[in-house]
Amino acid sequence: IWEKLLIYLFLAHLNQLQGEGGTFSHEIQILPRRQLKLNQEGVVDCGGIDLKEFPLRLPELTNHLSLQNNQIEEIFPEELARLHRLETLNLQNNRLTSKGKLEKSGVRRAIASLTVAPKFLPHTLISADFAANYLTKIYGLTFGQKPNLRSVYLHNNKLSDAGLPDNMFNGSDNVEILIMSSNFLKYVPKNLPPALYKLHLKNNKLEKIPKGAFSELTGLRELYLQNNYLTNEGMDNETFWKLSSLEYLDLSSNNLSQIPSGLPRNIVLLHLEKNAIKMIGRDVLTQIKNLEYLLLHNNKLKARGIHPLAFHGLKKLHTVHLYNNMLDRIPSGLPRRVKTLMILHNQISEINRNDFATTYFLEELNLSYNKLKSPQIHREAFRKLRQLKSLDLSGNNLHTVPFGFPKNLQILKLKENEISTIPKGTLSGMTKLRELYLSNNKLKVNSIYSRAWRELSSLQVETSPSLIILVILILVYLYSWKQK
Repeated sequence: IWEKLLIYLFLAHLNQLQGEGGTFSHEIQILPRRQLKLNQEGVVDCGGIDLKEFPLRLPELTNHLSLQNNQIEEIFPEELARLHRLETLNLQNNRLTSKGKLEKSGVRRAIASLTVAPKFLPHTLISADFAANYLTKIYGLTFGQKPNLRSVYLHNNKLSDAGLPDNMFNGSDNVEILIMSSNFLKYVPKNLPPALYKLHLKNNKLEKIPKGAFSELTGLRELYLQNNYLTNEGMDNETFWKLSSLEYLDLSSNNLSQIPSGLPRNIVLLHLEKNAIKMIGRDVLTQIKNLEYLLLHNNKLKARGIHPLAFHGLKKLHTVHLYNNMLDRIPSGLPRRVKTLMILHNQISEINRNDFATTYFLEELNLSYNKLKSPQIHREAFRKLRQLKSLDLSGNNLHTVPFGFPKNLQILKLKENEISTIPKGTLSGMTKLRELYLSNNKLKVNSIYSRAWRELSSLQVETSPSLIILVILILVYLYSWKQK
């Protein structure tokens, strides 16, 4: 069967060249038997075999055609039209363009316009992958009028708004996955299929989301809009409101100055990092009852810009990232059930007695690289954090180890400070502490109280080489003291 199929493809190609009056002016590519992969009846796999042309006269019963990772520049519409049972077409990572090219010899005069996705694809199609090409235009019947179509991959092309027809998915209401990331779109495409549950539009040039763009997408669960130019002025209070099934929303790396209003209640993970958000109002988040992950790092938030009731009622919210902002103190009204709180790389200079008085479930707290000094950390600030397992105070201005650490701590990071002493009692009762990071400080032999290490029965110390020597000297001293 291999030899027959190879000869069939070769003769078909040669016949077309001669039949159209062309000359044999270029090298015809013959597929070696080891490269052509016909896995089973209806499946043709020619991926990654350096094809430069679309194969001709494919079996009409082909269901799945894989041509990814080749150098194909042109598609023959009449060949695709023959494949009346085609369900999946993968042309990812080729060299297809919307304009195509015509041979000077006139070999392909019949093809007036060659596109990544041609003017017509078989109505039986279920999945189409045209990613990583040079597409600039889509036609109405490229993906339209295909009731079985479920997934379309168009990422990493050169699509602009002008290249998308309004009726792009007419008659294809069952499309569930649409990937259009890394193109040149300024607006969300119109008339999106109502069955969508995953929509990727990241890495475009989106400036505005037109009114009603998502109004029919009640089943959408994942929406990726990161790395665009979206502003609050480019959307309204109802932009996302009708997305009642939405669980994942990524608006990171845009130009938002505040959290958009009208976010749906079922969002579980909300990406808002790398914007210019300066404030969190009272009611902008409280309706998102299922919110679990809130990522707000790399913004311009100040403590006074966060309303004390901004997180009220968010009983499922357990992970909050606020690092790389402009916080000068711990914000009021932190989520009561937060387990992971990242506030590193801010300008916090003090921790008051009641800053963490209501965060009983906190397990991981990162306050590294702020402006904390030992006297400004209240010795009862952590008294309610009985479930805290990891505390990071690295990269601050601590001159001594603070008092009042939770007894259940397992990991304590104090590296890259100015610590010169570990006062007696600061580590008392911390029998569960497994990791203690003290490197890059100013500790000396006599700066650690004599019983410090014996109180930490579970400890595995991470230190700089100089501190290892210090610990050895202390142990030698303790041994000699015991002998006396």
